[in-house]
Amino acid sequence: MKKNWPLWMVLGILPLTQGCVPLVATGAVGTGLVAQDRRTTGTQLDDEDIQVHMSEAISRKYGSDVNVNASSFNRNLLLTGQVPDEATRNDVDAMAHKLANVRQVIDDIRIGPPSSLAQRAEDAYLTTKVNTRFITDNGSKFSPLQVSVTSSGEVVYLMGLVTQSEGDAAAKLASTTSGVKKVVKVFEYPTTATPANEATQAVKVESGPPSPVQAPAPVEEGLPATTQPVSP
Repeated sequence: MKKNWPLWMVLGILPLTQGCVPLVATGAVGTGLVAQDRRTTGTQLDDEDIQVHMSEAISRKYGSDVNVNASSFNRNLLLTGQVPDEATRNDVDAMAHKLANVRQVIDDIRIGPPSSLAQRAEDAYLTTKVNTRFITDNGSKFSPLQVSVTSSGEVVYLMGLVTQSEGDAAAKLASTTSGVKKVVKVFEYPTTATPANEATQAVKVESGPPSPVQAPAPVEEGLPATTQPVSP
């Protein structure tokens, strides 16, 4: 018998699943959710270190003059946010390339003033809305814990080690979430990935207000190759 999860309880775990390192469940939660991170433990620790060191380096050098977010998954470092000029952007990009264990840098920093606290709150809320739909609306097409979500300037970035069908399903859900202007897939597609329906039992969420949806926003790939054999 599958466990019914109240929506408030699902929302309560969302902060744990946001950002670059998703929550890892190695056993069953009640009789509901079973998931396994496709990265090795060492890679997960590398991702945490990359994020922390990059964020600290930016803060030490630029303080509040910039708003740059660093997200790492499988040692791919995604940079989003705003800097005042091209020289600063190039410097931040160079800092990222010098970090230990970084495989690729995906630089999507924009030139302009730092976003306001209200804009950042809106982006955080957008991330929460996408994560909520990943749990409530995905139809067991992928595990929400395999996809890391971050938002900047109403653009949603998806990172993870997924199959092509999982990535497409996640991008479709994200692109139809109210308020999303664009979705960027920063996915890698390992040839040995176990499909979500074999690795995950579905979580049934008690019904509540329907999630706001919209016509699909544009979706693009954030990595140069669409299909790659990956060794996490």
